Amino acid sequence: MRSPVTSTLLFAAALAVGGCSYSHIPFAYEVPVQQGNIITDEMIQELEPGMTREQVEYVLGSPAIQDIFRNNRWDYVHTKAPGGGGEPDRLTVYFEGNRLTRLEGNLAPEDFGDS
Repeated sequence: MRSPVTSTLLFAAALAVGGCSYSHIPFAYEVPVQQGNIITDEMIQELEPGMTREQVEYVLGSPAIQDIFRNNRWDYVHTKAPGGGGEPDRLTVYFEGNRLTRLEGNLAPEDFGDS
């Protein structure tokens, strides 16, 4: 036979574990959490073809993703949505050797390098 203390502890543990698995609580405020690199239009306007990796890192900061298998690109990703949802802002920076050649993503200007 279980003691009342043991039964109470088991009930409390089951309640705590069950409560953690329920992710949507009606009328609860979900905190918008920023993740990744915040990239502004002013930062993108400072980028120019031919900049070195060090110069790009100075302007944009360290990339969120540096692929060790593709050393010619850096990926910058930023999300700010409740619960981590929503479409993230993306900017992919491509290099040839040590020089910036092109930008891609929904933050990249279409006329980059057309001067």
